[in-house]
Amino acid sequence: MPAPPLVPESSRHLLVPFAAAGAPECQALLPGLPLPRLTELLALLTEQAPDRGEDEALSPPHERALARALGLPVAGDGRIPWVAAQSDAPTVPQAWFSPCHFQVGMEMVQLLPGSQLDLPEAESRALLNALAPFCAEDGITLRFDSATQWHASGEPLRGVACASLDRVSGRQVDAWMTESPANPAGAQLLKRLQSEAQMLFYTHPVHDARTARGLLPVNGFWVHGAGALDSVPALREPPTMPEGLRQAALQADWAGWQAAWQALDANEIAALLAAAQRGDRVTLTLCGERHARTWTTQPVSAFARLTRPFKHLLGRAPASQTLKDL
Repeated sequence: MPAPPLVPESSRHLLVPFAAAGAPECQALLPGLPLPRLTELLALLTEQAPDRGEDEALSPPHERALARALGLPVAGDGRIPWVAAQSDAPTVPQAWFSPCHFQVGMEMVQLLPGSQLDLPEAESRALLNALAPFCAEDGITLRFDSATQWHASGEPLRGVACASLDRVSGRQVDAWMTESPANPAGAQLLKRLQSEAQMLFYTHPVHDARTARGLLPVNGFWVHGAGALDSVPALREPPTMPEGLRQAALQADWAGWQAAWQALDANEIAALLAAAQRGDRVTLTLCGERHARTWTTQPVSAFARLTRPFKHLLGRAPASQTLKDL
């Protein structure tokens, strides 16, 4: 089956994940965050209807916004079939199984993703090979994609609602273990596989080898991006998505997050501002941990073009005020 075709999109769209975060350290930085180009750009654009979400939503705002931008059908919260949509067989149920470390505390279990575990390919393959037969018994085929991402396919993954890895990275996982009403049997099967993986990986030689090197062991996996599409979609071209803010936020590196915003303002935001000032059609989507807000260019009257150079005399609200409402 051919890969989903892409339909060209005429506008320039910049989609910014983790433009703000709820962590107190991040909120404390916002009032003093100088983003002059973003402030100027927001003054030129018109806001569209915002996507207001909840703290406990399985799909974070940037994933919901990306799905809309692509024209990807979404069956419900936590049911964006990312793996199927990117494959050459989008009607086959698929998911990512991401190896991770579950840090068990007194009253909580926190997830650290494979990207933070210094996980070599050889160790990742060894763990996958140990888990694959258990998955096969339940109708799931597991194959290696990368050290931090294993590809799973099989009917039990159809209609499963699951939390994005971005939702659970560095956080307590209990709140994100859903029952998945559309496929409760599949959800229970996956929870059992996760429990089996914890026991299997604990007794695996990779566990002792990593512990001997002073590294955190891989003691489980997280399921995300699960589901299937009813037909081959005609997807639009993806927006530009900078990674700096997301990577810093997921590691709670707020100094790095602040530096990433300043770099973004000086580069991608500056380029979008220049395009808007030329009269090009542009779109900006800023995503936090609850909401996604989108601004775009609108037809400008002759009077508006004449008065635009004087808008700065009226003053502009700093962009940091906008970021607080994400």
